[in-house]
Amino acid sequence: MTSAHRDRTQPGALGLVLARSTRLLGVEPFFMEFITGMEERLVTRDMSVLLHVVPTYEEEIAAYRRWAEGGLVDAVAVVNLIEGDRRPAALRELGLPAILVGTWRDDPGLPAVRTDDGGPVRDAVARLAALGHRVIARVAGPQSLLHTQARTVAQEEACREAGVEAVIVEGDYTAESGARLTAELLKRTSRPTAILYDNDVMAVAGLTAAKEAGLEVPTDLSLIAWDDSTLCRLASPPLTTMTVDVHRFGVLVAEAALDHIDGRPATERWSPTAHFVQRGTTGPAPA
Repeated sequence: MTSAHRDRTQPGALGLVLARSTRLLGVEPFFMEFITGMEERLVTRDMSVLLHVVPTYEEEIAAYRRWAEGGLVDAVAVVNLIEGDRRPAALRELGLPAILVGTWRDDPGLPAVRTDDGGPVRDAVARLAALGHRVIARVAGPQSLLHTQARTVAQEEACREAGVEAVIVEGDYTAESGARLTAELLKRTSRPTAILYDNDVMAVAGLTAAKEAGLEVPTDLSLIAWDDSTLCRLASPPLTTMTVDVHRFGVLVAEAALDHIDGRPATERWSPTAHFVQRGTTGPAPA
């Protein structure tokens, strides 16, 4: 039974399956804000978000199959698209309405809410280069993610155009990887004087690691986090961020899902673009 056969006297649902650690979900604010935005729009239709957390993409596809067979959701939002992603094809085969969220390369044949992952990275690099930073590192998310790849390409291009060195290491969004990779970067012979982080959790951990290495932020080292959160604002000093309106992002995804459920033509939607917010962790490169 597909969503088309749902008993319309019952409340509807937009499904969201996250293939990630439940421990990480508990400390990373992004998805909670994202879901709140979706809920705000869905409640006007007596709908809600059905959240399921699994460890692998294979189990995510299995969850979609159960949902489609049981008619448990009206549509799903698919996040964290990866290289060679099998999920869009699986969803088309199941006949389960889906909205793709984020970055992709080819036409997936499904409605989507797209993100600009390259522009904000170029902006951050340009600002740091203008402050005199000549080695700019980034603690990235998993390289299998298309949005991570887009940020990496943008950083490499922007650094090359600015005549500065780009250093990229792969993290997994956890505090442990943020701290460990920051410590490793700071031991390099050509030590970076600025580090970008692909999420707030890694950035806060990186700030602590820099202090433990005896560095003063931002006098000795500048840091920028991707995604703003209470974690960033309460850090000491407060973290400079590339800030996204995550709540609005969730609202847009819910609107795209409702259009798809109602059979309206898909309109191209873009998530709010991340913008630079100066706080206490960026400054001129050390002399």
